[in-house]
Amino acid sequence: MSPKADTKEPVAAVEADIGSALGFETELKKLQLTIARWVDECNKEMDDCLRWQFSGKSKYFRPVTVFACFRAMNNQHVGDAEQTSALVIELIHNMTLIVDDILDKSEYRRGKLTLHCQFGLLPALMTSGYIVSEAYRIVGSRPASIQLLSELIGRLGIAECLQWRVRSQPLGVEDWRQIAGEDTGSMFEVCACLGGGGENLRRFGRLLGMLYHGCDDVADVRGVEALGGGGDDDIRDGILTLPAAIAIRNPETAAIFCNPDHRKREVLAVAFRAALPEAEQFLDEIAAEACREATKNAPYPQGLLTLVDYTRGLSRR
Repeated sequence: MSPKADTKEPVAAVEADIGSALGFETELKKLQLTIARWVDECNKEMDDCLRWQFSGKSKYFRPVTVFACFRAMNNQHVGDAEQTSALVIELIHNMTLIVDDILDKSEYRRGKLTLHCQFGLLPALMTSGYIVSEAYRIVGSRPASIQLLSELIGRLGIAECLQWRVRSQPLGVEDWRQIAGEDTGSMFEVCACLGGGGENLRRFGRLLGMLYHGCDDVADVRGVEALGGGGDDDIRDGILTLPAAIAIRNPETAAIFCNPDHRKREVLAVAFRAALPEAEQFLDEIAAEACREATKNAPYPQGLLTLVDYTRGLSRR
């Protein structure tokens, strides 16, 4: 029998930094309460798994992006519609975390056992499916949101298959850009469309997602607190991170990358660390591009510029 979670465990606490920087503390607290209420109202068969998955420390970075894009286009307080968009984005994000942890064979996330390690593979997979069904139910009267969620889930599936198909291949930075733009960029694109109420900020969202993805890659190599991935696991699995895409321009490094051997992982790690200055420069360029998109397409872009600046700093935290 699967271990039983503490059903009194609170739903995830908000990591305040980005919410404070953008003035969304109240909105994030409301979202937190909404998630707690949603968990309480879900089918009791799913109770333990949902409480486990949605407890612990959460960045709520994607909901913040929804709120920031809404404010950038409207200069108004976040309302119920934006709270609903933030909720379903957080649900879909957690679905992806469950699946990623299974694929990566990760034992821990947010300082505790991953869902599949705590409850088993079947409950984890079924919980991920249940979360998606709930997201669709919540936006059942909003056709535009349904279309965006469908786009997102489809693109995420394609991106995951692409990323695993091209493992341990000598690809380059443009290939990384394509993968990052779909694997993480698609989520932030949809955040931007939901928050911005249309397509104006879609490209900004893609660039922000790529920046987040790249900062995660660099942070893993630096050994600072990761945003969600794992440097050692990426080396083991031959994942095309940004430092890897730069480092494997060297034919000797590429040969090791294409024929992974646990005895040579440290050689790759050293090569990836040497690629960090160029990776940081590349991220600076993406950040600048995102700022230009924000300034060009949003009437009130200051919050988006703050969001880009905060994201850019994540590789060094």
